[in-house]
Amino acid sequence: MSALFVCYPKCSTCQKARAWLCDHGVEYRERDIKLENPTAEELAAWHKLSGLPLRRFFNTSGMLYREMGLKDKLPDMDEAAQYALLATDGMLVKRPLLVTEDRVLVGFRPKEWETLL
Repeated sequence: MSALFVCYPKCSTCQKARAWLCDHGVEYRERDIKLENPTAEELAAWHKLSGLPLRRFFNTSGMLYREMGLKDKLPDMDEAAQYALLATDGMLVKRPLLVTEDRVLVGFRPKEWETLL
């Protein structure tokens, strides 16, 4: 299996996820979320493939999320507006993202990754 690993290299969780991928022999192509932010179209496709609520794609613990007051704003935004917002800055997106042909994993949960990969 080959995957797209979307991460922020300085993030300790992303570093743990990268080590996990290497330890488990998962082939991947790495993409720095800060340098190459996902597009609204990519996010929409990944959201559909993930089966998760769209709010799971937001980095709710990030400074930018808090500074923008998104906790209160997101409930009033439609999906298209949320995708467009996420596409404006990689720091708004929950990371890491692991994208395979048939699934998208959001955030690093070793037990979930073990089960689903």
